[in-house]
Amino acid sequence: MTSPIDIEGGGTTVAVGGDLGPQTQPEAVKLEGRSPGQLMWIRFKRDRTGVISAYVVGFFFLVGLLAPLIAKLYGKNPYTVYADERPELFDSAGVPVQPNGGISSEFWFGLEPGNGYDVFTKLIYGIRTSLMISVAVTVAVVLTGIVLGVAAGYLGGRTDFFIGRVIDFLLAFPAQLFFIASMPVVVSLFVSPRDETPTYVRVVALILVQWFLGWMSLARILRGTSLALREREFIEAAKVSGASPWRIIRKEILPNVVTPLLVQSTYLLPSFVTAEAGLSFLGVGIVEPTPDWGQMFSKASTELVMQNDITYMFFPGISMIIFIVAFNLLGDSVRDAFDPKTAR
Repeated sequence: MTSPIDIEGGGTTVAVGGDLGPQTQPEAVKLEGRSPGQLMWIRFKRDRTGVISAYVVGFFFLVGLLAPLIAKLYGKNPYTVYADERPELFDSAGVPVQPNGGISSEFWFGLEPGNGYDVFTKLIYGIRTSLMISVAVTVAVVLTGIVLGVAAGYLGGRTDFFIGRVIDFLLAFPAQLFFIASMPVVVSLFVSPRDETPTYVRVVALILVQWFLGWMSLARILRGTSLALREREFIEAAKVSGASPWRIIRKEILPNVVTPLLVQSTYLLPSFVTAEAGLSFLGVGIVEPTPDWGQMFSKASTELVMQNDITYMFFPGISMIIFIVAFNLLGDSVRDAFDPKTAR
């Protein structure tokens, strides 16, 4: 006596069996293969490091998204100056009287020396500000990289030459120095130097400055991928069939650049988080009273805080380290899930 055997395969019908009894007949089993996306998802779920990193990254985004609700439940906001409202909590130098920066059941992460902002609400709102700016920059960079990189790679000729020279020219700029020098210039385009700069103007300026020198590396990668793809047989077949360049790019090229696009995006966002924090740390990004990760580092580097409350740096510092490490590990896991032959 034999029994049906399930054989894994793609779109294959297998019928194996013999006399299974008077009322049992052999059945045909249709086996379906998995798509590349399904295989990638299966490989990613098996990577414990990647899954944990994804949960950590998701937690940070959730905290940033729900910051107003968390602050409301907590009963405080990041703009209240407790040094004025409750001066008994501070000494004559503006340092919290209680040890460890005033950490207590009322103020979970303590109080900021000087103005006396609540550190917990300032941190979660700072995460919200930094992630909002970094996500906007990443989206702008990805869209620019797709348009220019794929166009240069597929169209070639003068288009490739012109875009390539623009990329080479912009890559010659020292990025960090350009960020620092250009931020005041960009801000002055929107607001007179005699007027106070609104927060939204600083946010727009941060996005524009980081985008201007942030899209070239992604565009180069997509250009190289598109150059290789345009020589493939399925692209030639699409050309012979009379498909327009736009249709070929949309239907044939773009689906095949998803892998490098997604992998590079997971590396771009944490780099923009640190760049934005660096600009705010140097005083050309977000400034008080708007909460920001980098602005908290800037406050922690002042003499008042360094000499009297070393715990103030702990919360923004540890949270940023955890976020950056988790996002980089997530990028490695996504890369390995798309290309299992890649060795770490």
